[in-house]
Amino acid sequence: MEVFIGRQPIFNMHEQIVAYELLYRNKNVNNFPLVDSDAATVDVIVNSFLSIGIDEVTNGRPCFVNFTSNLLYSSLLDYLDPTKIVIEILEDVPLTNELVTRVRDLKKRGFKIALDDFVLDEKVEVYDDLFVYIDYIKVDFLLSTLLERTEIESKVKSQFPHIKLLAEKVETRNQFEVAKHAGYTLFQGYFFEQPQIIQSTDIPANTLQYFQIISLLKDEEPNINDLAGNIEREISLTYKLLQLINQSNKRARSKVRSIKQAILLFGLTELRKLIYLLAMREVNNQVESDTFNELMRASLFRAKACERVAKINYKENFSEYFLIGLFSLIDTILKRPMHTILQQLPFSEEIIQTISGAQTEMAPYLQFGTALYKLDWNKLDELMEQLDLAHETVVQIYFEVDEWVKEAFV
Repeated sequence: MEVFIGRQPIFNMHEQIVAYELLYRNKNVNNFPLVDSDAATVDVIVNSFLSIGIDEVTNGRPCFVNFTSNLLYSSLLDYLDPTKIVIEILEDVPLTNELVTRVRDLKKRGFKIALDDFVLDEKVEVYDDLFVYIDYIKVDFLLSTLLERTEIESKVKSQFPHIKLLAEKVETRNQFEVAKHAGYTLFQGYFFEQPQIIQSTDIPANTLQYFQIISLLKDEEPNINDLAGNIEREISLTYKLLQLINQSNKRARSKVRSIKQAILLFGLTELRKLIYLLAMREVNNQVESDTFNELMRASLFRAKACERVAKINYKENFSEYFLIGLFSLIDTILKRPMHTILQQLPFSEEIIQTISGAQTEMAPYLQFGTALYKLDWNKLDELMEQLDLAHETVVQIYFEVDEWVKEAFV
């Protein structure tokens, strides 16, 4: 499944890129398609943070993302890294005491806040309270009048000098010079650069599987084993879950060796938020592809076959064998280099080396899972001797694993 992100640079006074605004795109066309604003923001966040990787999208710089009123008050912000994102409050969000309280709470958690397409309105009474917590005010140089801009500039300079003024839709050198003279320190617009389209590939999700997981998570104390069993059938979710763990401070303390361990590291509360967010996105973004389905079937088959043989051979870390099979085709699925993907996942060195093709102790198990899926009996005969497996056992494993994979696609 192809995914797209629009990215427009934000420059400082020296015309150096200091941040990016991330924009919704649903195809390789450089304009905003007609789509629900909530869905657009969710798609931008999922694609940039989980499908592509935020550091790859922004080169380590902060990203400005539009937030509607609904999403501003939602749990979406509860697991986003405040050092990587600037919350851009859209111009149609009501400026109320409730907003002041919400912004104050977000600032305490480390987020930076921007007001988008801002114009002073004499009917609003909370500016003085709100501006204390605002980091950026974005002013539209294409649509705003000189008087409107002067009023904003005067208020910020005299009362709230900590706020940085950002001139957007700057389309000429003259507008750039006027904005600099008026006290703006950040700039964005076609004068500098049109939005770039970043294209990547995401793993299609089984929406039904998401809702089965949601039903399990409704219990106050869900069964972790049942959860792990359902999640390990959903490659898209497993990949995103491991990425989030890798981005968190939990990575330094522990390498992930099983889906169950990943759930416990991530936490049930955070898992609920992630599942709801992804389910919301997938309902509006379901794309079927025979090629992707075949790759995911092969990945699941390899994973379960590796795990099954590891159990037969009394490997205590049999869950790690599941992971090597599950992610053995991830480079083909995402159409990206394997080493780039593995850098974003919290795996042990042996798992990384095995998936990368090294001849580790785990490698014959991955070779077995691959050969069994293809029913390559010449290779299987060689591996059966190496792994001490009888022919009858291999046939039994095949039918057990094949049935398990079919259940994942029901």
